[in-house]
Amino acid sequence: MNLPSCFFMAFQFRVNSTNTTEQNLFLFRLYVSKFLNNHFSKQTSGIMKKNYDLGILVLRIAIGLLMLFHGIGKLQGGLGFIQGMLEAKGLPGFIAYGALVGEILAPLAILIGFRTRIAAAIYALNMLVAFLMVHISQFFMVTETGGWALELLGLYLLGAVTLFFTGAGKIAVSSSNNWD
Repeated sequence: MNLPSCFFMAFQFRVNSTNTTEQNLFLFRLYVSKFLNNHFSKQTSGIMKKNYDLGILVLRIAIGLLMLFHGIGKLQGGLGFIQGMLEAKGLPGFIAYGALVGEILAPLAILIGFRTRIAAAIYALNMLVAFLMVHISQFFMVTETGGWALELLGLYLLGAVTLFFTGAGKIAVSSSNNWD
């Protein structure tokens, strides 16, 4: 039953009966509620039906693709600045290659849905290292427009943590392993 047929049925009932206005209003509400239940309830198919697997896919695409751009930038620009930062803090410079793992390999695995939980853990660890190495001074800062200075880093981190707990969902290359 679609909405126009609800209105037509309610109007037709009104014209062909001797019910009071209150009774007609009640019946009209009944028809509208039937329409809404048929088209927007959990049992319906269509766009209003909850689809967790599709939602997880959208999250995987968002955080995977956006972080991949950071990794490609590091491939093109080199890791010298990261190595210098690590060495200034007394850490070995080769750890900078971990940024490539966290910003290229992990996002690719997240995008295709292969071992998503472990890839998300690596991704989240990469975000924590970026926070501690580069952005810790901005933790309590707010932008000119009132947003948290680290909101993008926070969204990446929390998206990865979410995927660690949910896994890749059914729309993935692999979904049968515990690490998917």
